[in-house]
Amino acid sequence: MSLLRSARFPAIILLVAAGLGLFVANSALWPAVDAAMHAELGIPGVFELTLSHWIKDGLLALFFFVVAVELQYELTSGQLNSARKALQPAIAAAGGVIVPIAIYAAMAGGSDATAGWPIPTATDIAFALGVLAVFGKGLPPALRVFLLALAILDDIVGIIFIAVLFTDGVNIAALAGAAVAVVAFGILSRQLDTRGRVPIAVLLVLLAVTTWVLVYLSGVHATIAGVVLGLAMAQQPALRVRHALEPWVNVVVLPVFAFSAALVVIPAVPLSQLSPAFWGVLVALPVGKIVGIAAFGWLSLRVAHRGSAPPLAFADLVAAGALGGIGFTVSLLLSELAFTDAAALRDQATLGVLAGSVISLLLAAGLVSWRAWHYRQRAATASTTT
Repeated sequence: MSLLRSARFPAIILLVAAGLGLFVANSALWPAVDAAMHAELGIPGVFELTLSHWIKDGLLALFFFVVAVELQYELTSGQLNSARKALQPAIAAAGGVIVPIAIYAAMAGGSDATAGWPIPTATDIAFALGVLAVFGKGLPPALRVFLLALAILDDIVGIIFIAVLFTDGVNIAALAGAAVAVVAFGILSRQLDTRGRVPIAVLLVLLAVTTWVLVYLSGVHATIAGVVLGLAMAQQPALRVRHALEPWVNVVVLPVFAFSAALVVIPAVPLSQLSPAFWGVLVALPVGKIVGIAAFGWLSLRVAHRGSAPPLAFADLVAAGALGGIGFTVSLLLSELAFTDAAALRDQATLGVLAGSVISLLLAAGLVSWRAWHYRQRAATASTTT
């Protein structure tokens, strides 16, 4: 079970699942898989969704619940529990959002691909921490803390984009009902350690399912239900639930989503005819993240540590920027949402996410290895001179 919770293993599974999805979509298996993804599942005449929607609206809500619990912990007890701690990674994260958006918008140039500007803003925590675990032996704790805070803040931005940009025709009654269910969920979760756990746990599951259904019916993207439930739950029970869910999210939820999101038929057109939806994401993820995070991060550290050496060198920030360019999970979801009614653009944006994330991954592996080697050498030199 410890393997399933490790930082390395989930990243490998995600990469394999995405590669398998791309392979299946461009093989003889595609018609059967496509039909399966569009099959209606649920209670006939009451509540039915296609398999594709169950994956990206249902399964992925569990991932966002786990992310939200981590956000809650970091904002109250962890690395972001004060404005001083959060300021520097927040400024770097802002650069990692603003610069990719600017690059994408410039490349889209007012075309029909412009709607995809949020896609290259996300960072995949699982992948980033996986690369750090594999190649980052010897890195200073300050860099790990900085990267974790950066990835968490990027997730907050992605969640805000999903909630604000991709909500149409809100059903106020359903949304109000969801809010009541969330409040009840939060209050009840605080009774878990003082009263009978099993009955309360059953009620919490029922309230969570009710919240998800009502959020879906309200017109707000259903994954937001996972976010608000994770933030509303009492911290200690939430951390226990997160611990229980983490292996399933790592080996089932995220790989299944990566597989389904990567079911993209590669266009049989020359590179020159690919849409800005592809090129914008392809460039904005690796280049925009490195430039934005490194530049804004350098400025934030210089201002905060004026007159003394900052804890991170500029090269460390470049490595962090490369890690930030691994968009993957949330970027794939954003490409689905941005081009819901434009299948060709959605497929090209998805290819851009996959290619841009792989480029960022390779760059990050090299840069993190170099910085880790640098710090190991420095530690070895210091030990021989003392």
